[in-house]
Order: sequence, then C-alpha cells, then structure tokens
Amino acid sequence: MKSINGLLESLNGYLLGNKARRTCFVHMLLGMIGTRTVNLQEIALACPSKAKISSRYRRLQRFFAFFNMDLSKIACWLFDLYFRDQKQIYVLIDRTNWYVGKKKINVFMLSIAYEGLAIPILWELLEKAGCSNFEEQRKLLNRFVKLFGSKKIAGVLADREFGNGKLFNWLTKKEIPFYIRIKEGSVAKIGEKKLWKIKKIFRDLKSNEKKCFHMAVHIFGQKVFLAGSRSERGELMIVATNRSPKNAIAIYLRRWEIESLFQSLKGRGFRFEETHMTHPERIAKLVALLAVGFAWSHKVGEWLALKKPIMFKRFRDSQRPQYTFFRYGLDCLRNLIFQGKCHGKEWKQCLQVLVITEPEGSL
Repeated sequence: MKSINGLLESLNGYLLGNKARRTCFVHMLLGMIGTRTVNLQEIALACPSKAKISSRYRRLQRFFAFFNMDLSKIACWLFDLYFRDQKQIYVLIDRTNWYVGKKKINVFMLSIAYEGLAIPILWELLEKAGCSNFEEQRKLLNRFVKLFGSKKIAGVLADREFGNGKLFNWLTKKEIPFYIRIKEGSVAKIGEKKLWKIKKIFRDLKSNEKKCFHMAVHIFGQKVFLAGSRSERGELMIVATNRSPKNAIAIYLRRWEIESLFQSLKGRGFRFEETHMTHPERIAKLVALLAVGFAWSHKVGEWLALKKPIMFKRFRDSQRPQYTFFRYGLDCLRNLIFQGKCHGKEWKQCLQVLVITEPEGSL
C-alpha cells in the first residue's frame, strides 16, 4: 500500500470519487505500466489482490462502467504538472482511429507541444468513422479555452482535415493564432484578381525550399497569410495562418509531436489498440488512465536524463536519441515494478516528480 500513497496524494483533488475508486485507478495505472497494455485481463493479473482473477477483472469492468470521472479535473492535473509556469503554449489537435471488430474507435485529441512529444490534455470520442466537423472542433477547443483561457495559446496547429473557413473564422474572432495546413488545390482570392489555386503561388519552390507569401489572401472566405515548403521528395506543404507567415512552417512542423504521442499510446507504449472496449464513455476514461501513465513516465524520463543523459545513436546521416523521455521513464518504472522495488529510494524519487509546485509569488 505504501507504494501507491504518493500517487494517491498527487491525484487527490483531481481524481474524484471515494478512496476505493482512487485506489482501483492507481492499481490499474501500475498494472498498465507493468504489462504495457490496456487490456483489462492483463491488468487484472498484475493488480495486487487475494481475490480471484475473474473477480479482479469484473472489478475493473465495473470501474469503467459506473465510475463518473471528471475529465476536466484530469486535464487540470496534466496541465498543472507540465505547463503551469509557461506563459504560452502551442495547442495541437488531431484524431487517431481504428476498428474493434466492426466498431470504429475514433479519438479526437487536444494536446500541447512539449519537448518533441505532445502532452495529452483533452479528448472526445467521435461516434462515427469520418473526419471531425467544425462543431466538434469548436467544442473541444472551447473546453480548453474555458479551463485555461485563450491568452495561453501561442497557436493552434492542425493538419489538412482542419482547414475550413468556419474554424478559421472562430479562431480569428477569439483572437487565437493558428497555423493550419491546407490542401494545395484550395482556391485563394488575391486582392481583386481572379481566383488562384494556391499551389500556383508556390510552383517555383524547389526541394528543401521555403517561401512566405506576405500579401493577405482570402481562402474559404477568410483573410489569411500563406507559407509553403517543398520536401526533398517534392511534396508541397502549404500552411495558412492569421499571424505573420515568417516562421509559420517551423511552427507548424511541431504538429508532428501529436503523431509521436499517438505512437507512444499505441505500439511504442501502452498498446491502446488492444482494448476490447467500444463504449465511448468507457474509452474516454481509459484515455484518462493512458494520459496519466504517459505523463508520469515522461516526467520520470526527464528526471533520469538529468542523472544519466540519453545516448544518441546514428541513423543514416544523422544522430537520434536512443529513447524518448517517455520510453526512458517507462522502462525505469517497469523495472522497479518487476524487481519489487516499489518501496525504495528510487521509487520515492519517481513519485516526487509528480509533485506540482506552486508558481512563484503564490501564497
């Protein structure tokens, strides 16, 4: 029991419910980290209990079926753990989806760019197979604005799915900067001249070149600025923004951090796609478990890297870190769990990284 007290204390006030429910959540968290899967049957095997495995499994099922979890509280815990002292942040939105049998699981995620690997903050389960629409996009972003304010947002970064006039208009009215990729076949109006396909504006770009189009254009009926770049393979990328386009490409490229997050929640981390759940509300609670496990592992990885820096390895013509902070921390936590060292000094230090410090000047 001592091994989970630090976790319970850190989540106190953020995870509502009685102590039994909070303890169940923490046991699932440790089971998920140890087994590196969200499959409840595997987690049930790892949960410490004298009850039969089938009884433990049913208890986990009841948790997701009946425990009303306030996901906004979890979002505040994640935000306070990482971004409380930051003046501004980049918000990333994207979806990840797969099938469980014939049922499509479609998770719409809002995360914040951080050290090359985005931190999950808010999410919605879309009960359909296709792309998100403006109302779904507005709803998720508005949840963030209500919790943390629009002034914190240095920019909203999103892929081509989110390039639409309604979203551009809403973000501009809220005075929120955005850097959103648009399709190269989109049509722009330049001044009073005829309509142009935007790929013509950047047709002279060569491989590995970038270009800003500093004159305002109208796309989807909204005034924006454009920046473009062409990859080594010749693929054209065009980013629309309601701010100066000078650094638009560099800022937009941070969107890849949410892709790295999805990879960490899936095959490279907790194997999210192994869940057998299909009910949206239950999956939303499961994502909360994933988000807490991811955030803790990442924090432990940061702490470990200060003690023993992550080694770099050569990949083709460049060098890359051997591990992400997340995987570095995850392996450390799993090792401590498997070795039965959940009461020692190193374990206490792993719990200490979850202590949320008060901002300077607070009473």
